[in-house]
Amino acid sequence: MKMRIAKVTVAAALLFTLAASLAAPCAIAQAQRKVIIDQDGRGPATTDQQSMMLLIQSPDTQVLGLTIVSGDQWRDEELAHTLRMLEIIGRTDIPVVPGAVYPLLNNAQEIQRWEKLYGKVEYKGAWNPPSAGQRAHGPFEVPPLPEGAPAAKPASEDAAHFLVRMVHQYPHEVTLVALGPLTDLALATAIDSEFPLLAKELVIMGGSISPAWDSELHETPSRREFNFWFDPEAARIVLRARWPRITVTTVDISVKTRLTRAMIAQIGQAQTPAAQYVAKWASEGFMWDELAAAAWLDPSIITEQKQFYMDINVDHSAGYGDTLVWKPGNQPGLGERQVNVNWELNQEKFYRLFVDLISRPTPAAKPAPQ
Repeated sequence: MKMRIAKVTVAAALLFTLAASLAAPCAIAQAQRKVIIDQDGRGPATTDQQSMMLLIQSPDTQVLGLTIVSGDQWRDEELAHTLRMLEIIGRTDIPVVPGAVYPLLNNAQEIQRWEKLYGKVEYKGAWNPPSAGQRAHGPFEVPPLPEGAPAAKPASEDAAHFLVRMVHQYPHEVTLVALGPLTDLALATAIDSEFPLLAKELVIMGGSISPAWDSELHETPSRREFNFWFDPEAARIVLRARWPRITVTTVDISVKTRLTRAMIAQIGQAQTPAAQYVAKWASEGFMWDELAAAAWLDPSIITEQKQFYMDINVDHSAGYGDTLVWKPGNQPGLGERQVNVNWELNQEKFYRLFVDLISRPTPAAKPAPQ
């Protein structure tokens, strides 16, 4: 009788262990943080692509999709660069969803008028004239890509409806990481007023408060930042929406970072596809979007945050597109909301995380959202 009880006990223990081992992948999958990256995906291997890769390379995330909006380049060229990046690192399971081609109101003619009245804008993204050796092209033309043309195709759904659908499918679970102009999020908010409330949080790279610029590199007014300036009306709509939480990485902290040749060479020592992509195409520069992504992955990178009420100047005057901030208690109360602004960072910790994640083998494909 004792032997029979012992055997039953052992068998039960084995069954429990087996069940736990089978359930472990499910528990890991459930623990992964769901994220959608809204980006103006200039490429190859720019801050835009590298920030998306950083989140894809993390074993702790489930990237539900990449929504692509015009900004640094026109949307269709950015889609091609992003699709090609995913092919190179082996993650074509991630949907690449086309977003807005144009800002809500801002346009090339408006900027030309502004420049005649108030002076030249140094960087205009998709509206910039072509560099030497390049030719101008329209919004729907994709020039030859140095990294090669992708075979993969973008999703047939548009970004705004994809964003709305995902937060309804996973209510209060999806972090939206917005690293380009905010047109897609503004359109999603217009489609569904519940969209911001159903998100878990919003992470933004954008805005400028009082950065310590290197005057040899940048001579723009301190409150003008490209992502907000490209579509100021969209930025205002998004910043005033009812998000559970907003975290903003502004120019002020981004200019304290630098991707160096030494870091690129260190990454290049790894023979993984992601590392070789960065080693071949990356160049030195500020790590604008990478910092915003890394700070969400590991908040301990940020050693100081500040709270401001933030809004955007949408007057079509000298301050069009400028970032407006107030300390709590000083805000005018016209719809602006409080945001958490990343202010100081542990640079070495950030650099280590970036080099480590980009050098790793890319995590295997995860089940696609339905």
